[in-house]
Amino acid sequence: MEKIYQELVRQENVRSNLSDLRQMIKAEGQQEKLKQIIGTNDGILLRFLHSEDAKTRKNAALLLGDLQDEHAAEALLEAYQAEQTLFVKSAYLEALSKLSVPHMVPFFRKREEELAQQEVREDEQKHVAEELRSLRKIRIRYEGIQRHTFDASGKELELLLIMNHVHREFIRKKIPVGQTSLHPLGVLVKTDQPEKLYGFRLYREMLYPIHTRGLLSPEPKTAAKELRDSDLLSLLRTLHKEEGAFYFRVECRSPMTLEERSAFTRKFASELERMFGGSLINSTSDYEVEVRLYADKEGRFFPCLKCGTQKDRRFSYRKNAIAASIHPSEAALIAELAKPYLKEKAQIMDPFCGVGTMLIERDKNVPAGEIYATDIFGDAIRMGRENAQLAGIRIHFIHRDFMDFSHDYLFDELITNMPVRGKRSKEEQDRFYEAFFQKAPQHLKREAVMILYTNEMGFVKKQLRLHKELTLIQETCMQKKSGFYLLIIGVKR
Repeated sequence: MEKIYQELVRQENVRSNLSDLRQMIKAEGQQEKLKQIIGTNDGILLRFLHSEDAKTRKNAALLLGDLQDEHAAEALLEAYQAEQTLFVKSAYLEALSKLSVPHMVPFFRKREEELAQQEVREDEQKHVAEELRSLRKIRIRYEGIQRHTFDASGKELELLLIMNHVHREFIRKKIPVGQTSLHPLGVLVKTDQPEKLYGFRLYREMLYPIHTRGLLSPEPKTAAKELRDSDLLSLLRTLHKEEGAFYFRVECRSPMTLEERSAFTRKFASELERMFGGSLINSTSDYEVEVRLYADKEGRFFPCLKCGTQKDRRFSYRKNAIAASIHPSEAALIAELAKPYLKEKAQIMDPFCGVGTMLIERDKNVPAGEIYATDIFGDAIRMGRENAQLAGIRIHFIHRDFMDFSHDYLFDELITNMPVRGKRSKEEQDRFYEAFFQKAPQHLKREAVMILYTNEMGFVKKQLRLHKELTLIQETCMQKKSGFYLLIIGVKR
């Protein structure tokens, strides 16, 4: 480090040495070491802010920020104002964001407003967006953002409930309020009592369609213009008590590649912000609402609004989840589809319980008696206990392989999300299902039911042929593409 610094003093290999020092001081304690080497001679780094090489200016600014050199604040601001190379400008702001600069906030606010109003050439959009993000980062640090309060009670609204696509019609008939109609993404609901849907458990997300003259163009600038002429702003104000600017992000659901989606989203969001003249502020990390775009086969977009200000408390018990966890709305749907076979106060168990979502949703649909749950994954058992406690449901979680499980009495019902194959071979999965179907009936009463959520229909059907005491009562497709089914199996002895 000392050697590199002395080379900087002699102005040797400046760009690379500045970069090397940045890498070195990331290690614990190295920042203080470099400060000691520099001592009072901090002007060495400041002079590089005026280098003819743009990358040198950038590296020097970032290093001053990493060192949290408060004496450099005014020099960094001056260099920022003088900078003509776009990709360097955000580096000064990134450095200033690590310093104490409350007195500069009025300047940054004014610059942010000016930049948001500018017409930006396509080849400059990326760098201007970076500069805007850096300006906001500093301003929000000192001012925060104006928060809006969601309030839709008693208002005439159109909602889009995103849900299991296969069972849209089944769910539509269960919706407790309003006029309903099927939509490719779920069910549209027109109602003046939206609050009556807040506890409805069978949808995944609640969105608000943005009304436009047609689907949005696949070209980002044109799409932004089309959305400018929509009811987006009036919808935002209808759904919230306060006015003022809304911080937003864009989410694009499309078969485009990740790179293509990122490019489209960046250009669209930047243009949308400019066209709304300060009413919408693009912020990918600290935002209140999301503009959601769903692409059709031709690449055009259906726009919706998702409000982060609207708190969804339906599944607030689900503090913990693992990768294999079922979505709680899907678990709730399974319980509703299986409801004719569920009994109050039944003794039930889940042999592959995960974090307990299936059991909790089953109990919320039809209150059970004693509930037992096993899983070989200890962390899932711990998480499940916490989830169940938050849900106010008593579940006996046992960290054990179901194949080794024993119990004093038999159960009325077995309900579970069967483990997916993962790294198991086809033969290993076949043996797993064989062992499960040999074990499970041993724990079930006569006239008991097994409620299985599985994507291994072949293995299940094979075992049903071998076990004459088991009868397939109901077979319901849950997801066509991935082949998941809900199976209700009766036990007769």
